[in-house]
Amino acid sequence: MGLALIVDDDADAADMLAALCSAEGYHAATAHTLEEARKKMVLQPPDVVLLDLHLPDGNGLSFMNEQSLRSNTQVVLVTGHATLETSIQALRLGAADYLVKPVSLSQLRGVLSRVMPPSVIAAEIESWRKTVDETGRFGHLVGRSAGMRQVYEQIARVAGTSVTVFVTGDSGTGKELVARTVHDLSRRRSQPFLAINCGAISPQLMESEIFGHEKGSFTGAERQHQGFFERAHGGTLFLDEVTEMPMELQVKLLRVLETGTFMRVGSTVERATDVRIVAATNRDPLSAVAGGALREDLFYRLNVFPIELPPLRERSEDIPLLSAHFLSAIGQKEGRTKRMEPRAIERLERYRWPGNVRELRNVLQRAYVMAEGDTITAQWLPTNGVENAASAQDLRSLQEEGGADSPSQMRVDVGTSIADVEQQLILRTLRHFDNHKERAAAALGVSLKTLYNKLKAYESTATTDSSPR
Repeated sequence: MGLALIVDDDADAADMLAALCSAEGYHAATAHTLEEARKKMVLQPPDVVLLDLHLPDGNGLSFMNEQSLRSNTQVVLVTGHATLETSIQALRLGAADYLVKPVSLSQLRGVLSRVMPPSVIAAEIESWRKTVDETGRFGHLVGRSAGMRQVYEQIARVAGTSVTVFVTGDSGTGKELVARTVHDLSRRRSQPFLAINCGAISPQLMESEIFGHEKGSFTGAERQHQGFFERAHGGTLFLDEVTEMPMELQVKLLRVLETGTFMRVGSTVERATDVRIVAATNRDPLSAVAGGALREDLFYRLNVFPIELPPLRERSEDIPLLSAHFLSAIGQKEGRTKRMEPRAIERLERYRWPGNVRELRNVLQRAYVMAEGDTITAQWLPTNGVENAASAQDLRSLQEEGGADSPSQMRVDVGTSIADVEQQLILRTLRHFDNHKERAAAALGVSLKTLYNKLKAYESTATTDSSPR
């Protein structure tokens, strides 16, 4: 059984909390001043301290700075005067959570179920740091670059708290992986992690998806439906592309974050929820606020602990590690191992990666499929920068010399229609690959279905042009 110390100058409130803690299997002790709490903690360090904000001999927040006393103790702020600012300040100072009086049994039970000694979390973080040095992995993230190490340190600091996290970064940088890593290192890891893309759900359905609905609340609501806030209770809810959420829902989301309660669509009953929010956007959030896409008050409520992910072009030193990681995963799934030749890695490192890590994964998947042997060459990889400049120079030289097309090049006269250029390129590429349609489609960057449709259209046009008039 763990030990809970309740620090509150209101004797009745302290006794009530002690009784609730006892009901949850804890030994409970009480103290009515900070000085009394310090003495009891020296004699027997508790597993959790339920700390009132206002005490006769000082502010409860000052206790958060006494690291020597609470080195292996979780602190939960309990107050009847909580404001957003004080709650955030307490969480940033290391409080595990906060409760607002009057405290209900369900709220206290949720907090106590997540109590974990700081030393345990610190040991896990140190183990994850060693894994970065050995394998380049930190939770679900991969990379050893300075930018990623900074992200890892931010995750390590915030994961053990209940602070709301706001992840920003270009599309494809891995924002959901950050959210999953925060969850896996938190006290909520045994509870659900749910993700919702606010830009991928119809505005008409989003409220129902997030908050749930009652049977018959609208046309087609044939049964009761639990929303994300209910299903993620006790765990973490990842709100991706939160700037795409309709404005009227942003108001309701803000209320949930501030009160911890919500109502299903078609219901008048308030329901409590205990969910940690990790939000994300690929837009500049301040620009979204200025443009009216994101409420300013919601932005400040979400932006308690910001984490910015660097684009892949700014951490090209991670590309060999990421490539090996993706190829290993693909090889395990397909049952055959393939590796990159050095020149292929060099090309990947020079590419600008507008689609970031997601694009790298897709490029490697395609290259794996197209490579006939166990070695992936540069043939199936994207080019830009130096390679594009060189190709353009080669083409200009060929045109200046008036030479004919080479097997791997195609001349285009000025004034040729785009449709004709496309047809020439498709047919020339198909011929280059000996009519192998799958390889031609991969080289052209189109689906096999698109290639078949194009060829069918060319065949139909040719038949029409050759028919008697």
